[in-house]
Amino acid sequence: MKEYIDKHFDEYLKDLKELVSYNSVLCDDEKPFGSQNRKVLDAALKIMEEKGLKTTNVDYYCGFGEIGEGEELIGIIGHLDIVPVGDGWDYNPLDVSEKDGYLYGRGVADDKGPALAALYALKYLIDTGYKFKKRVRLIYGCNEETGSRCIKYYVDKYGHVDMGFTPDGSFPGIYGEKGMLGGRIEITNSKVKEISGGDAENIVCKKVICKLEKDAYDKELLKTFFEKHNIKYESKEENDLEELIVYGVPAHASTPQLGKNAISYLLEGLYEAKFNDVLSDFFHECFGLGHYGEKLGFKEIEDELSNTTFNFGVIESNKDNICLHFDIRFAVKSNVAKVKELMGKVNRKDVKLSEARGIEPLFFDRNTPFIKALKKAYEDVTGDKENEMEVIGGGTYAKAINNCIAFGATFPGSVDPKMHGANETVSIEDIKKQILVYIEAIKNLNEV
Repeated sequence: MKEYIDKHFDEYLKDLKELVSYNSVLCDDEKPFGSQNRKVLDAALKIMEEKGLKTTNVDYYCGFGEIGEGEELIGIIGHLDIVPVGDGWDYNPLDVSEKDGYLYGRGVADDKGPALAALYALKYLIDTGYKFKKRVRLIYGCNEETGSRCIKYYVDKYGHVDMGFTPDGSFPGIYGEKGMLGGRIEITNSKVKEISGGDAENIVCKKVICKLEKDAYDKELLKTFFEKHNIKYESKEENDLEELIVYGVPAHASTPQLGKNAISYLLEGLYEAKFNDVLSDFFHECFGLGHYGEKLGFKEIEDELSNTTFNFGVIESNKDNICLHFDIRFAVKSNVAKVKELMGKVNRKDVKLSEARGIEPLFFDRNTPFIKALKKAYEDVTGDKENEMEVIGGGTYAKAINNCIAFGATFPGSVDPKMHGANETVSIEDIKKQILVYIEAIKNLNEV
């Protein structure tokens, strides 16, 4: 198998470059998810056909390629959409660059690269004459990063799968995913004149710009606060206004503790600097610099497997109010209703929870036959029997379709893939190993 993968790796790179070249973020220029998502899906379906799969375009919500026969259906569900590229890259984010055994580009790790690795696993089985006892359907969606409406649409038309995985997490596999709650908090009557920052709810904000009246806070206290927390910032005055620019460190919303949120540090800094405003006062009282909802009582819904994390991804202002967009990942044994109840504590004069949309947690018994089959595939390829499956804060397609878990594609101990950040990366060695694991996974599921 290794020789086969080595022989076809240049072909894999060519296909990956094609997929990465599309800036497939959510856009409203064409329905349902934008022209770039339509184009990348067309390209992906063409690649599937070249590998021997029979393809179907599901109204540009998603598409799939299928091989095999039988009543039971194995599903492999990857996604072609990406989060905004952002800045700070050392490489062209819409190309695949190679350096020292690593590939760089938006989507090489999340999720165009792993989705393609699953296709190459199927290609190996097809080319070597493997006999499929079940149908295998490789589904590529176009809306995972912004709601998974693509897979909901697919399920409405085609139903669920009997067993399967999404190559959009980590090995040895993920048997539980935290619930999710996203939404907005609206603040009125703030003294802040303008404020903007962030790229998406599910990314830790890396830069925020705030305009307010000169001399509205204690500059020395703010400077001391930022120096204490090693936060970079700029300040400049123009007419009667001052502009503050605060810089953070991006990270995925499921692990906000790995970044530094520019919104949080700005608002907490202004509170410490005696800004005395509804925005900073409310934020300090309810959130501060914490990542786990401590001030709102979220400790009470923690369980032995998971806790709750908070991220403030976007802040924006208009003439009437300021909107703070949040992303919560909550413990697997809690529920949306309880989280909404706790979030209701933010409501007060001039502060309102204006939107809260939730997804319930996902949780499987690790002894479920198809999950054991996936774990065995990982162990047989890697020899690793020490690392265990886990519960994560990230949300994957597994929540949108039955009988599915996230399985790979990040290996224990691998270099941080920098998903949702600049210089997203994956090692060539790991890609080849992904393909090997997915070959064995498909074979094992075929025998369940």
